Amino acid sequence: MTPDTPNDASNVSQLLDRIVAASPPDNVRLQNYVNALRNELETDARRQQQLREQLAEYEAAYEKLTAPANRIGTFLDWLDLDASLALISAGDTEYAAKVDDKLDKTQLFRGASIRVNEAFAIIGVINPPSRGAIVKVAQVLEDGRLRLGSDTPGSDSRVAFRGAALEETKITAGDEVRLDRTGTFAVEHFGRQESQDYFLEAIPELPWEKVGGQQEAIRIVRETIEQPLLHPEIFRAYDQKPIKGMLLYGPPGNGKTLIGKAIAYNLTQEYSKQQGREVKEYFMAISGPKILNMWLGETERMVREIFRTAREKAKEGRLVFIFMDEAEAVLRTRSTGRYLNISNTVVPQFCAELDGLQSLDNVILMLTSNRPDYIDPAVLRPGRIDRKVKINRPDRASAEQILAIYLTANLPYDPELIAQWNGEVDCVRKALVEQTIEMVWRTDPASEFLRVDYRNANTETLYRKDLVSGALLKGIVDRAKESAIRRAIGAPGQPHGIQLDDLLAAVDAEYRENEIFPKSDALDDWLQLLDVSPENVVAVKPVHAAKRRELGNRRIE
Repeated sequence: MTPDTPNDASNVSQLLDRIVAASPPDNVRLQNYVNALRNELETDARRQQQLREQLAEYEAAYEKLTAPANRIGTFLDWLDLDASLALISAGDTEYAAKVDDKLDKTQLFRGASIRVNEAFAIIGVINPPSRGAIVKVAQVLEDGRLRLGSDTPGSDSRVAFRGAALEETKITAGDEVRLDRTGTFAVEHFGRQESQDYFLEAIPELPWEKVGGQQEAIRIVRETIEQPLLHPEIFRAYDQKPIKGMLLYGPPGNGKTLIGKAIAYNLTQEYSKQQGREVKEYFMAISGPKILNMWLGETERMVREIFRTAREKAKEGRLVFIFMDEAEAVLRTRSTGRYLNISNTVVPQFCAELDGLQSLDNVILMLTSNRPDYIDPAVLRPGRIDRKVKINRPDRASAEQILAIYLTANLPYDPELIAQWNGEVDCVRKALVEQTIEMVWRTDPASEFLRVDYRNANTETLYRKDLVSGALLKGIVDRAKESAIRRAIGAPGQPHGIQLDDLLAAVDAEYRENEIFPKSDALDDWLQLLDVSPENVVAVKPVHAAKRRELGNRRIE
């Protein structure tokens, strides 16, 4: 009989002991054989034990490999008080699941990742994954739940619970959160990143005193935008709703962008005083040509992004200003021809988004354009763009005001000039402004700039003063500064400062470099930019610079 168990080996060993005891003591050979047999039996017993252990390991491994995989789910909540039945989510389905009695119940919290067996019983807790969808918070509900997604019409939104890690975290609209695999719980919080808003522009300190001229335009802007926000009770009494959109149009360089920034700064200051708390503005500076994109749907996506951001910032309590420069580039009149035009899809998208702002009182849209006649009428109709404000070229008084803003009191001025006015810097500035504007406003032959020929054979002469702009006046001051800086560098240690000759020479240089005009095929465009009516105009011709210099020298002699 072959021994195959420890008891059998023990019996054989006892039998060998009896054989040795019954044999003669001097039979050494027999004893050696018995000892050798005993050793073999012990070796076989150890080998069999090892084989049994290996077989057990193989069987355990086989069971693990062939056992059904555990599902991964999310613990939602307890369904009873004795913690034996739980509500879980596995895949897209919710289950009422049993809980393994050996499991530590304190590990089960809302949003915890769990292992469930084939019967969907909870058998373990695992570490949560570090991946998942990141979404923006549209609104924080009163009970702490989070409304996620966008306010854009037609877009999806949903409500999520806070995970255990975010129960005490301060979350506001506009923040981002990471969702668990089921999309039920927010498990990680990310604060807002303002630098990611590529169209956000910081507004400098810009009181109305720094905006020269344009008093009538400023009055209209303040009455239609500022007063409804500062006096809502009066407007409600008259059932008058604040306007949502405004168009600033006119020739370039005359303060359209400056007025937009000024209303953003000043309105925010006044509104903060009224509310008794600091209110921040959110000025979205958007260039129409920059958001144009040749790829289908990309411009529309950027339009949606602009208005989505505006709605989010408005719900945070900010004053939001959507300022779109050169609006005619992206909101051009739609084509009625057979070929696809990008405006055919962008304009309806823009109008739909603008209509969606009607419920928000703290969002203001301002468009600027040099060619308002190119903008689609659907954008400019009442109810969308309610006010169209013309930004004219400055008259003489406004030009003096603008020039005085750029010739500040802290600039270095010529010491001899200051001595001439007994050290009164304000008097120096006033004299420089008046004499510079006097040169700009001359109507002698040397100041002729353009001739406009009409169909009725009449000819109109435009002088320098007819083409003045705020940007041109700033350019004059900048050129005068450059002249004074050259003298200061060339004569170190010597007194230096801005002189009248610097400003007068800058006037000539500024107009001389703006004498390039387009061919006749772009005549209408330039007439609009020059603020000259294109009706019945045959040609626009610049007066030759050499002729003006000749006339000027002859006049001086």
